[in-house]
Amino acid sequence: MSGFERKNKRRVKQLIDTEKVYSKNLEEKIEVIKQGLFSTDDFKTRELTFNEKALIILFVDSVIDNKNLQSYIIKPINENRHGELENVISANSIISTKSIDEALGAMVDGHCLIMTEGSELMYLVCMPKIDETLNEPINEKVIRGSHQGFSESITKNIHYIRERISNPKVTVKYATVGETTKTKYALIYISNLTDPDLLKTIENRISYIKADSIQSPGYFEEYLEDDSFSPFPQFLNTERPDRVAANLMEGRVALVMEGSPTVLIFPVTFFSFLQTTEDYNNRSFISSFFRIVRLFSFIIALCLPAVYIAVISFNYEIIPVEIIFSIKSSLEYVPFPPLIEAMIMQLTLELLREASIRLPNPIAQTIGVVGGLVIGTAVVEANLVSNTMVIVVALTAISSFVIPSNELSTSLRILGFPLMLMAAFFGIFGIVIGLMLIFIHLSKLKSFGHHYLYPMAPLDIGRLKDILIRVPIWTLKTRPDDLKTQYKWRASSASRGWKQDEKTD
Repeated sequence: MSGFERKNKRRVKQLIDTEKVYSKNLEEKIEVIKQGLFSTDDFKTRELTFNEKALIILFVDSVIDNKNLQSYIIKPINENRHGELENVISANSIISTKSIDEALGAMVDGHCLIMTEGSELMYLVCMPKIDETLNEPINEKVIRGSHQGFSESITKNIHYIRERISNPKVTVKYATVGETTKTKYALIYISNLTDPDLLKTIENRISYIKADSIQSPGYFEEYLEDDSFSPFPQFLNTERPDRVAANLMEGRVALVMEGSPTVLIFPVTFFSFLQTTEDYNNRSFISSFFRIVRLFSFIIALCLPAVYIAVISFNYEIIPVEIIFSIKSSLEYVPFPPLIEAMIMQLTLELLREASIRLPNPIAQTIGVVGGLVIGTAVVEANLVSNTMVIVVALTAISSFVIPSNELSTSLRILGFPLMLMAAFFGIFGIVIGLMLIFIHLSKLKSFGHHYLYPMAPLDIGRLKDILIRVPIWTLKTRPDDLKTQYKWRASSASRGWKQDEKTD
């Protein structure tokens, strides 16, 4: 157990002990509950009068249905200020308890807590927020897994996260940013996991933002990222509550913003952008296979056009003789060098991609398929581009679509252009130099002070089992070391103890 966790446990225990002595003191009991929820900003209270005594309703705003709270608890109490509380409240189930732990667990699960002055008993009334709408993420669809996505309401989004981590240690800190717009945002983290130094760094960077308007999470990225001129994303964008919950459980921090369905997760590593939630819904060897496919696609999307240019322009001797004749015949009537061919096709592909985003879905699909076929056929028949170049660009485009992160996919397409220039001027040697510069940049890049290429640089062999491949989940017993979490272990070594029991039997 970490020092930070021990400190909080001692503090809560001390308050609980005080509550036992002053069990009828409402202020002491409220402080116990508040500290038990780690002073989260979505903790709310309502003060009423019942039987001529103070009555306090405590609840977590993001998981409570406020309309039902008003209709079935607050309104009946205001209309009937005397009697038995159980008979006044319009609720199917009222649970009485004296346990602080039971109260805390129930509150984050959709219960409100009622305490009255002069009574040791506390009452739990179930008033969960029920949201039947399903906003499936557009950019992060999965075959096996949750199809729930975030909305544009910050309260709903926090509710989705709390649904997946029903724990009092989930802490929400509200604030506003933008001197004119006063845009509301929330930082979410797990108090006994997240590194306190990381939280201080985040709060310090946000405190320096002095701007009239912050309209979207993209603004936050540019103000907070370590290197604004790096082509690689340093925040993970997601619209999936399950992905946010998984990263919070590793000790990361999420930023939710009013008016945006996109949640920022930080700090992250390069390999975070090559992983999906589906990796943990499939068995390990299937997930490992697809991770290798994504890594292979990353290399193709970055290097294939440049390799083609280098081979055709300088190093054609490495191509088998049978293929040389086929490529030579396709290049015979093309008036442009390979570099110009590649530039024409890559820019045409980017135009089609951008057009398909701006158009309505039915028209966009038609433009993508028909436009690609017509333009591809036309440029080949007009001898502006060779058949081989069309194949190379098509493979590059397909490989870029395999990358789960749209930001990383876009970065690859941008980096492909300088690599093509290096290949056109220096051949394979130019590609090697270009890749070395990219790798050096990645090795130096950091996300909130955490190494971007971890666990490759610095090397951590133990963490490689959940990077390039994924071993069975029960073997992933610890959290990443680079996050410096307060509690390292996430699974017990006895999780598969049933195997030993069966052998004994």
